[in-house]
Amino acid sequence: MAKKLMKGCEAIGEAAINAGCRLFFGYPITPQNEIPEYLSARLPQVGGTFLQAESEVAASNMLYGAAGAGCRVFTSSSSPGISLMMEAMSYLAGAELPVVVVNIMRGGPGLGGILPSQSDYFQATKGGGHGDYRVLVLAPSTVQEAVDLTQDAFDLADEYRNPVMVVGDGLIGQMMEPVEFKRTISPEDLPPKPWATTGCAGRKPNIINSLLLNPEHLEAHNWHLHRKYQEMVKEIRWEDWLLDEPVDVLIVAYGTVARICKTAIDVLRARGIKVGLFRPITLYPFPEPQLSAAVDKAKKVLVTELSTGQMLEDVRAVVAGRKPVSFFGRVGGMVMTPEEIEHEVDKLVVQG
Repeated sequence: MAKKLMKGCEAIGEAAINAGCRLFFGYPITPQNEIPEYLSARLPQVGGTFLQAESEVAASNMLYGAAGAGCRVFTSSSSPGISLMMEAMSYLAGAELPVVVVNIMRGGPGLGGILPSQSDYFQATKGGGHGDYRVLVLAPSTVQEAVDLTQDAFDLADEYRNPVMVVGDGLIGQMMEPVEFKRTISPEDLPPKPWATTGCAGRKPNIINSLLLNPEHLEAHNWHLHRKYQEMVKEIRWEDWLLDEPVDVLIVAYGTVARICKTAIDVLRARGIKVGLFRPITLYPFPEPQLSAAVDKAKKVLVTELSTGQMLEDVRAVVAGRKPVSFFGRVGGMVMTPEEIEHEVDKLVVQG
């Protein structure tokens, strides 16, 4: 299959179409504007509907209706826009509705800036809305992986009847790389959704709701959701790189930062310093057993991310004091260089 050079945001939009999605509701915000811009032209070409809502709040609640009718639907936004969708995210999870949400992260807090960031990790993985709910979170590091994971996100959302979030940053959204679309699904070929509100001729009405006023019923529903979130561990994905043998330093990074780390690791290994990389691809569920096994091969651990240290907390929980854990982050849209990563590793090696 021939590859096509595409910007990340546009490739994500095309991936959604190839996954059988024909509905997009959203509101513009940098640096993800190319997703709705692309889909505003592309969706009508395939018989789909693009709608620019009056706000992120409105768009996220439109997802509820479309998903409830059994349609594949998604939205995209960036950090403060995603914050406005958090109430709806809780409702979607509570009503067990499958939707895909793409967050091309920008710097914060508040309006922050439009440059790359990874500071929405807590929001994505810990549940940015109210109540006991979780969403499955996928973190690509290349445009091709953004395509593949976006398509997978629709399948996972349907399988678990739950929102799935794909998180990237401004680099993933704006860079151009060759991509191929490995599979194309038509909406007509998707499995039926017997729970959807598609008319009740010949059957009892389906009711989609998250309001359970009977506390016993609400408790039972919460434990049902909890068991579903626990089942998501079978979806754990990760990459370990150059970890076939013990290493002096294990770097833990995700998304585009992991690519920067790979460049630094190549240089460090050429200098005789043994360094490996562990990259979580699912941020929730977090690949705890796999990271723990990688930590066993390392003398020290270095976590690096475009935040003040959010994934760092999950890594420390896995390491549980077995090895020293250091951190290096950049924030505000500043992106670390391979040379900075090398410097941080050199400091750890010198410390012995």
